Amino acid sequence: MNAILLMLMGLGAMALGYFIYSKFIVEKIFKVDPNFRTPAHEMQDGVDYVPTNKYILWGHHFTSVAGAAPIIGPAIAVIWGWVPAFLWVVFGTIFFAGVHDAGAIWASSRNKAKSIGALTGDIVGKRARSIFMIVIFLVLLMVNAVFAVVIANQLISFPSATVPVWGAIVVALIIGQLIYRKLIGLLMVTIIGVVALYAMIYAGPMFPLALPTEVMFGLNDRQTWIILLFVYAAIASLLPVWALLQPRDYINGIQLFIGLGLLYAAVIFASPDIVAPAFNTEVPEGTPSLVPLLFVTIACGAISGFHGLVSSGTTSKQLDKEPDVRFVGYFGAIGEGSLALAAIIAATAGFATLADWQAIYHSFGQGGVGAFIRGGANILQDGIGLDAVLSQTLLTVMVVLFAGTTMDTGLRLQRYIFQEWGSIYNISWMQKAAPATFLAVGSCLLLAFGAGGDGSGGMLIWPLFGTTNQLLAGLTLLVITVMLVKLGRPMWYTLAPLIFLLTMTTLGLLIQLKSFYDKGDWFLFTLDLVILVAAILVILESGATLTKQIKENKTAKA
Repeated sequence: MNAILLMLMGLGAMALGYFIYSKFIVEKIFKVDPNFRTPAHEMQDGVDYVPTNKYILWGHHFTSVAGAAPIIGPAIAVIWGWVPAFLWVVFGTIFFAGVHDAGAIWASSRNKAKSIGALTGDIVGKRARSIFMIVIFLVLLMVNAVFAVVIANQLISFPSATVPVWGAIVVALIIGQLIYRKLIGLLMVTIIGVVALYAMIYAGPMFPLALPTEVMFGLNDRQTWIILLFVYAAIASLLPVWALLQPRDYINGIQLFIGLGLLYAAVIFASPDIVAPAFNTEVPEGTPSLVPLLFVTIACGAISGFHGLVSSGTTSKQLDKEPDVRFVGYFGAIGEGSLALAAIIAATAGFATLADWQAIYHSFGQGGVGAFIRGGANILQDGIGLDAVLSQTLLTVMVVLFAGTTMDTGLRLQRYIFQEWGSIYNISWMQKAAPATFLAVGSCLLLAFGAGGDGSGGMLIWPLFGTTNQLLAGLTLLVITVMLVKLGRPMWYTLAPLIFLLTMTTLGLLIQLKSFYDKGDWFLFTLDLVILVAAILVILESGATLTKQIKENKTAKA
């Protein structure tokens, strides 16, 4: 098949999802109220609770949830064939991710912008909340520790990306002041930010910067980058959200859509054929079964539990008007689905022959960021004549900037978790931002350097990220479903995706459990077992709450 047809089908279906399905969900099921006073207004503090223009908030939300995951997952999952990956990305975005993300923002906003973990205590029960927050903490720990490694590796592999990646922070700080102080209009701010960012991308290959590969102060280049990234993320976590997080995410969001526009335009001009098989009947030895692992491998880009953390952790605290949940949450999911679709096209149509593709996908887990950058750069070069090095720099910056925005938001969310624990268990010092940030950074560095001397310790528990993340998405849908039942509203639009997702994720956890047992990996076996038991306990607790509420509703009607 030609990649143009795949692109048009995917983007067309997601557009229909936004204009038709999201309108129905937000207006008829969530019943958003333009007169509802959101926590951003009710609890405004100028630091975390800040009423925000929906376009800027969309940029923050979208880039925070996107990261590198909607590139990595689809670019790995095409090993089963491009058709299964394409279908899950498109339909997962429309019926799963959009509803999940918008629903999490709505549910949190209706409950004083509480995180989905704390919200579980109010909606389901305190026991479920305690278990849920442990799962949340594990997901954030994995994301922060691993994304630091991903960013460091890309900066080492592509030193031409260093200037634009770090320069984007300076641009964001300036833009934050321009927006917050209302010195100039949003359109002019956007133009200035995008021009500055792309000027640095153009200059990146001219001024490549790399850290010394030899040991410096006892650290090699990868270790140094990882520490610098956590220092930055800690500072970003403590700054008012308008100063860095919002403008950085907003400009990155605009940058991604321009980058996607360039890539999709290149697809039209180059008109590449998809060389990968539609259904790969000759997968490499050791490749797990498509069901249920496809639905775990592709998380972000279809549905992801991390989105619920961002939606209820930072986005709901900045929501200006309740109807904005549709644009910010659902359209944010559409943006990520578009990125996942681009990753599928780059990883299947960006190679000259099937043999070239098979050389990359010789075993499960291959492909990922490398296939996206290599394949996407080939399409950009063939389609719009962009220089090979500049094409690679553009795509690398796209990956790194989004991994970075996810990491700094993730650390802020981890800080919130420690503060919520401080509030729950009456530990006054833990409720303060600085100590909570120190604990968040410390836990990540402990995993990164304690489990791997080179700072890559997070990779040790990364094999469990997919299942844990999707489990979190299912539990978030569970909370939204219980809330809808309590309000007497239709529940099947969240319950059906919930049942499917929990089934696939539980099967995935069981398959991984057997795999870890066969390998004798007792650490991951034990951790997998703990997560599985936690999931079952929360499901039982939530099921009991849901059943009880349905009975109460029937009694009230009678």
